[in-house]
Amino acid sequence: MLFRFEAGSSPTLLLLHGTGGDENDLLGLGKLLRPGAALLSPRGEVLENGQPRFFRRLSPGIFDEQDLIRRTHDLADFVEDHRERKGLDRIIAVGYSNGANIAASMLLLRPQLLAGAILLRAMVPLAPPHPLGPLEAPVLILAGRHDAMIPADSTQRLADLLGRDGGDVTLAWQDGGHGIGPEDFELAGTWLEKHFGPTAG
Repeated sequence: MLFRFEAGSSPTLLLLHGTGGDENDLLGLGKLLRPGAALLSPRGEVLENGQPRFFRRLSPGIFDEQDLIRRTHDLADFVEDHRERKGLDRIIAVGYSNGANIAASMLLLRPQLLAGAILLRAMVPLAPPHPLGPLEAPVLILAGRHDAMIPADSTQRLADLLGRDGGDVTLAWQDGGHGIGPEDFELAGTWLEKHFGPTAG
């Protein structure tokens, strides 16, 4: 798996790009949200019309669940390997669109791996294959009220699913669409500081 890694302070930001992005796409956002933090940014290994993604879809909004499950575990194994080899502490996923959806899948399938997650323009990725217990990691979901790609009810169902049994999930709606901008970044930075303390140094 191609990736970028930049050493830094804890927590580590796991940067997961959207469709058509790569391992460089969210580095600037990671540095903006948490200056000096360690950054781990992999590239999705699925190609859709030449555009990298983290898992296959059958059509817009319809995912290949078997592929999603397999690639979620592959990504989680990749993260665990780097956590052990590089001594990474407290990994927080920051995902946009396709990257947010596989981060949500990780929260459902491998919840112990992540210390938290920021999901930018996410939807329910899959039906959990087994009963779920309370989610310990805090989650911020940033959604667009005018997002033409993600039905609002799917985002709300994701918040309800991750917030089961009293999980710490914040759903914040923006006036924009599927794109992200300064308001999202400000909310994400404030949320990070609230849950993980001020930036070191």
